[in-house]
Amino acid sequence: MEQHQAIVLDSRIESVEEAEAAAERVAAGAGFDEGERHRIAMAVREITVNAVMHGNAYDRGKKVTIEFDLTPEELVVSIRDQGSGFDTTVVADPLAPENLLRQSGRGIFLARAFMDEVEVEPSGSGTSVRLIKHRQAKAPSRS
Repeated sequence: MEQHQAIVLDSRIESVEEAEAAAERVAAGAGFDEGERHRIAMAVREITVNAVMHGNAYDRGKKVTIEFDLTPEELVVSIRDQGSGFDTTVVADPLAPENLLRQSGRGIFLARAFMDEVEVEPSGSGTSVRLIKHRQAKAPSRS
């Protein structure tokens, strides 16, 4: 059974908590274990922070849209801002020695570590990030 849910958030740092809580609820409803739920929620949190801070630059006139699509195979979370987009090739490597103590630059890196797939689609009208987590097939029960 496929499910779709969408939320539209203001470009405020408080919206990050809403996004994280929604991701936790959806992941729990999808049957992910506690560790996976936490990783999914953290990935959504990091990308939402990027959308609010970097994409929309806290512009109250711009929104962040988060869509959750659940299929039998996977959970897909799409996060879109209304910023001017960015070049993914110039994102600093957070593991480079000169960047280890920087507070920014970790969102995409962490999302890639926590999710099975991360797709970034920048455009002049905003950036869309798709976070994909595959659902594990249930092992047949033995009697």
